[in-house]
Amino acid sequence: MKLFIIIGAINAFLGVALGAFGAHGLEGKVEPKYLETWETGVKYQMYHALGLIAIGIISGNVSPGSLLNWSGWLMLIGIILFSGSLYVLTLSGIKVLGAITPFGGVAFLVSWVLLIVFAAKHL
Repeated sequence: MKLFIIIGAINAFLGVALGAFGAHGLEGKVEPKYLETWETGVKYQMYHALGLIAIGIISGNVSPGSLLNWSGWLMLIGIILFSGSLYVLTLSGIKVLGAITPFGGVAFLVSWVLLIVFAAKHL
């Protein structure tokens, strides 16, 4: 599905841009622990951007099912909740935002399980 390739590529672009911003724009402006938090968000965004691209490629080669579609959407939701909450936490210092991060992590985990099940059934 072309849409997941596009969403994945946009997230990869944002991952590179946000990584550069964190390395160059935030250094000396936020505490070192928050720089590490930012970097964690960037890493997970990039990993899952590549996952979205892979889902898009796979769906172009087989008849995509709902498992594959859900896997892609949950990866995107995971990026928004996991990485997004870490970015906002870093910029704002509002620690309660860290409570959102695990929901993004669960979305990531479920997305990978759905991809495994799809591959086992259809590839």
